Amino acid sequence: MGKINFVKELEWRGMINNMMPGTEEQLNKEMTSAYVGIDPTADSLHIGHLVGIMMLKHLQRAGHRPIALIGGATGMIGDPSMKSQERVLIDEATLRHNQECLRKQLEKFLDFNSGAPNAAILVNNYDWMKNYSFLQFIRDVGKHITVNYMMAKDSVKKRLAANADHGMSFTEFSYQLLQGYDFLYLYEHEGCRLQMGGSDQWGNITTGTELIRRMNGGEAFAITCPLITKADGTKFGKTEGGNVWLDPKRTSPYKFYQFWLNVSDEDAAKYIKIFTDLTQEEIAKLEEEQAADPGLRPLQKRLAKEITTMVHSAAD
Repeated sequence: MGKINFVKELEWRGMINNMMPGTEEQLNKEMTSAYVGIDPTADSLHIGHLVGIMMLKHLQRAGHRPIALIGGATGMIGDPSMKSQERVLIDEATLRHNQECLRKQLEKFLDFNSGAPNAAILVNNYDWMKNYSFLQFIRDVGKHITVNYMMAKDSVKKRLAANADHGMSFTEFSYQLLQGYDFLYLYEHEGCRLQMGGSDQWGNITTGTELIRRMNGGEAFAITCPLITKADGTKFGKTEGGNVWLDPKRTSPYKFYQFWLNVSDEDAAKYIKIFTDLTQEEIAKLEEEQAADPGLRPLQKRLAKEITTMVHSAAD
């Protein structure tokens, strides 16, 4: 199997929304470490997390090194680009429990244990933030980024406009700086040059590249993927019963399988590129079968089988 070009791979899969100039050159030059942040507020991933995880999976298949960052410190605060309300905060014992559970799930997608040069690693930003004093942080990091720069981000502007009555707490405002610092920390300690995430993360990610430039004179990169939508305009990943979880105790493998089996033809054609590692040829063949006899739903069946087997097992 020839070397996969990671950017080209994401492009044909419809997984690139925005990319910083120079990213592809960096990836073509050498094995590159890249990270995706995962929020640890529950003890299971849900299918909303899968796009970021599949980006890491494709990255590793292309010979690069994935870093999964559990946002323990930032999960205690809440990200303004995600929601219009502040989120529930968790304590350390819950955080550690959740981290262990998430690691077990991530091991189904990523190779952590082979000892290969590009074996994945799992880090938690709580580990480097918990002993960092507030005074030291605002002195070391805060002085490099202006409030004007932070206010210009879409996530902040939207949040301020949406909640004119409630406003936005200073805690939430600081989130961008903390996420930026994570990127700086991973750049310095793990040689991480790339952060990936959903398109709503662009502002937070570019704050990180800016910190790296200002504090280190270094160059770092960003790739965001489009937010996953459904053809009918409703939110992806939610059912009447709430989230679709990877933990069989929260969402049974049967229900999980059914979720994918029941997506529309249009969505199935899009999702099979994102949520499986089937090749372009394999997918084209399934699309032909689908066009010939949509009633047989070959795309949905294969999508449901691939992803359920990846998350659970063939025994579903």
